[in-house]
Amino acid sequence: MIGIVLMASVAALVAPVTGTLGYRRLKQVRNARLMRITTPNGINEQDFVRIGGIDQWISIRGEDRNNPVLLELHGGPGSSNSIYGARTRPWEKHFTIVRWDMRGTGKTLGRTGADGPAEPSFDRIHEDALEVTQHVRARLGVDRVILVANSFGTVFGLRLARQHHHLYSAYVGTDQNIHAGSRDDSARQALLARLRAAGKRKDAATVEEMGPDVRAWTAEQHAALAKLTVTSDPLTFETMKTVVVRSLWFSPLHSLRELGQFFKGMKLSERIIPGTAAFDDWADGTRFDLPFFIFHGDQDVFTTPELAKRFFDDVQAPVKDFALITDAGHFASFRHPDQFLTLMLTKVCPAITG
Repeated sequence: MIGIVLMASVAALVAPVTGTLGYRRLKQVRNARLMRITTPNGINEQDFVRIGGIDQWISIRGEDRNNPVLLELHGGPGSSNSIYGARTRPWEKHFTIVRWDMRGTGKTLGRTGADGPAEPSFDRIHEDALEVTQHVRARLGVDRVILVANSFGTVFGLRLARQHHHLYSAYVGTDQNIHAGSRDDSARQALLARLRAAGKRKDAATVEEMGPDVRAWTAEQHAALAKLTVTSDPLTFETMKTVVVRSLWFSPLHSLRELGQFFKGMKLSERIIPGTAAFDDWADGTRFDLPFFIFHGDQDVFTTPELAKRFFDDVQAPVKDFALITDAGHFASFRHPDQFLTLMLTKVCPAITG
């Protein structure tokens, strides 16, 4: 759902960072050079794969095919992680990274459109994720992969890890989204406090009028709340500009035309969110038969660390750990990819190697 905000705010955010198209091209060339993989046992594949009856874009990159395989589930929904390739380049020394543009997202959207069989829904993307998992296992010859989900991707991730643990060596959630059956209103209350402190009475009245029951909100109300949550918090708004927008603008994998597809996919994703509002992660089950990790931004106002920790404390798993990424709100793993990599190497790798 955070992807909705980026599209709504893009004009204001891009202006300070774009500069000229010439400078953009220079940065793209530098990032492309940074992202080269030249090791003898490396892998660098980007292509469309037939998933769920349509062509979907999948990237597989790493310096050593023998490294653990990490399958990402991006957030938004509709907010592709492929834009972060330059920021996360050091991860590829230790892991084979699989990035997938979900149905209705990024390059997949550009290839297939959004109508008919290509139209995204929660259940359809969930089935796609299982098929992508099977494709990656077969392509790389591994029994299990590490499932790393961020933001709205964690809504899929929890269900995959709970129901299909035999496919995954560990679950790692970051910007962990927890659904509490509309019992938790803390993030909205915190937003109201920020708006009132800033004297934004009209915005506060809009949020107040929505009420605490997220199950009754429209897609437009979810989008409005997300935008206010991000723009009312300086750290999240600054991260949006310096991490998300810069990564998108300077990505060597994306043309100007594909930038439009990126935003179109975020708008399209609004349809999915209301259907998940009634989810209850406690009711669905807190037992996970695989190592379970949450690495969360310590100042995340969108998916709060307090709610994520409450759920984590109730999780039963063979191994589990919770850690905060410091000086981070939402997009924590991409704001501080070095901290996230350290957590992966010191906590997740020992758990999956026994």
